[in-house]
Amino acid sequence: MSTGTGKQQRRGDTRERIQNVALELFAEQGYEKTSLREIAERLEVTKAALYYHFKTKEDILTSLFEDLTGPIDELILWGKEQPRTLETKQELLRRYSDILTAAAPLFRFMQENQGTVRDLKSGEEFRGRMLALYDILKDPDAPMTAQVRCFSALFTMHAGLFALKDAEGDPEEKRKAILEVAVDLVAQAHKDA
Repeated sequence: MSTGTGKQQRRGDTRERIQNVALELFAEQGYEKTSLREIAERLEVTKAALYYHFKTKEDILTSLFEDLTGPIDELILWGKEQPRTLETKQELLRRYSDILTAAAPLFRFMQENQGTVRDLKSGEEFRGRMLALYDILKDPDAPMTAQVRCFSALFTMHAGLFALKDAEGDPEEKRKAILEVAVDLVAQAHKDA
C-alpha cells in the first residue's frame, strides 16, 4: 500500500470519527447547544485539527446528509427505471429499509431536530428525495386513499425507526415488522389503484 493511500484512509477515518462524535453530541445535547470545541474535546483533538476537516457544525451535518443521500439517489434512479409493479415497490421499500438501518443515528437526529433540519439546505433536499420515493411508490392516477397509503408507508418507516428505538425487542425484528407494515400499506394502495 502506498503512503498516499494510507494517508487518505486515515483522513477518511478521522472524518468519519468526527461525524460520529458530532452526531452523538447532537443527540445528547441538541444541535444548537453543541459547539465545535466540545466535538474536538470528545475526540481528544485540537480545534485546529477539527477545522482541517470541517469549518462549522453545519459542514459536519451537511457531510452526514451527503453520505446518506448517495444511496437514496441510487435507489431513486433504480426505481425510476423499473416497471411500476407491486414487486418493484416492495423491493424499493426493502432497499430503503436497509438505507435507514445503516443511517439510523442520522434519522433519529432528523426526527429530534426537525426545526434545525428544516432550516438547512440539506433538509430541503432530503424532502425532495422523499417526494421522489413517494412518486415511485404511488401510481400516477391513484385515488387519494392509495396516495395516503403510499405516503404512510414512508412515514411508517421513518417514524417506526424513531418510535421503536427504546421499545423492548430485537432491533432486526423491529426493522422487519416496520418493513412489513410499510409493504402491506403499499400492497393495499396497489389494490386500490
